[in-house]
Amino acid sequence: MNLSILKHRRQKLADLLETPVILWSGKAIARNFPANTFPFRCNSHFLYFTGLPLENAAIRLVDGKLELFIDEPLSEASLWQGEMPTRARVAAEIGAERAYPLSELTGKTANAATIAVGDLSTYQQQCRLLNRNVYSNRSRDRGLAKAIIKLRLQHDDLAVRELRQAASVTVKAHQAGMKATLKAKTEAEVRAAMEGEIIAHNMSCAYNSIVTVHGEVLHNQKYTNNLQSGDLLLADVGAETTNGWASDVTRTWAVSGRFSTTQRDIYQIVLAAHDRCIAEMQPGVEYRDIHLLAATTITEGLVDLGILRGNPENLVEIDAHALFFPHGVGHLLGLDVHDMEDLGDVAGYEAGRVRSDRFGLNYLRLDRPLQPGMLVTIEPGFYQVPAILNEPQRCDRYRNVVNWELLTQFADVRGIRIEDDVLITESGTEVLTAKLPNKLTEVEELVISG
Repeated sequence: MNLSILKHRRQKLADLLETPVILWSGKAIARNFPANTFPFRCNSHFLYFTGLPLENAAIRLVDGKLELFIDEPLSEASLWQGEMPTRARVAAEIGAERAYPLSELTGKTANAATIAVGDLSTYQQQCRLLNRNVYSNRSRDRGLAKAIIKLRLQHDDLAVRELRQAASVTVKAHQAGMKATLKAKTEAEVRAAMEGEIIAHNMSCAYNSIVTVHGEVLHNQKYTNNLQSGDLLLADVGAETTNGWASDVTRTWAVSGRFSTTQRDIYQIVLAAHDRCIAEMQPGVEYRDIHLLAATTITEGLVDLGILRGNPENLVEIDAHALFFPHGVGHLLGLDVHDMEDLGDVAGYEAGRVRSDRFGLNYLRLDRPLQPGMLVTIEPGFYQVPAILNEPQRCDRYRNVVNWELLTQFADVRGIRIEDDVLITESGTEVLTAKLPNKLTEVEELVISG
């Protein structure tokens, strides 16, 4: 923990906002009965200003100064959890000016702005103590949200150091998954190899892992399928440090270790989109333009293969690419894998911009110019989603631009995605996950080496 950087974050918030700020950490959520809880994950906004994942705590920020509100640990808790730090020790560790029992927050809530916390119990506490519905006070709470977005969009040195650690362990996890594949019989076995590497580094998963031979299901979280020669395995797995900083990486490889001819053709198209996007990224470039570059590159490749017919730019204008690349090219990455999405599009979209209703743009999570210190994912893909390709209206709209007969020859390509974590620098980019191979032959060699 770096107290000087944490204090700098608090002061920067004070420079942007005159009202007092109260942030809650949240509580663990029970699984069916109170003593059995899901793993606790501290609220990210609280964590950003404290650096410590405290449970059932709150902080009050005024003029850059921090007050901590947390109860002393119960003596009987030591039986189950071991010795817990005192309130004074926690306050010293996070650099709080003063520390109080949580009950004393009641008299310090006047005119305070806050951000809603996800667990219902804490949210009800917020509303009760502030005597209002947190979501309804748009001017005060939205002002805080905009100030936090301004701070968290560009990562400081402490954040980047944590993000590098998460990226490094994520690379190791993917390498372990590739090497485990030839001996594995099910998706679950590969998942175990990957998550085991993360756990071995005392980290957790930043999100529910996706390890599937059905890559066309974008957030597939089932791991029961057997691995068969001829399948592609798509693994979207990322580590999160103990302080909450995330990584998010996807690789796709052949279960047998060798891609088929059709799989190779599509993989090279997706990789070309990935590489072209990163090559064009630098401060000032619009992320939306990076997304459209990915769409155009994929469309060009599909036209060259004969799957799509027509001029690539015209095809992108009518969203034909979204038949196979329906999602956005990536998102912000930081204390959350989709960083600050709890704040909605106000975080991902520049002021004055709104989400498009176009088929090829409405899943774009980020529409801002790139800035130094931003960390974003680049994750183009190709998917054959039956619900999209078999939808009657779309079939009719695109019947003349898709070679449906030729497409049947690519039935062994259900889904391919290639994703890396890209830090925007003053002069261009740094790929934090660059040590994980994505070139086709290198991926094949890594799988076969297992």
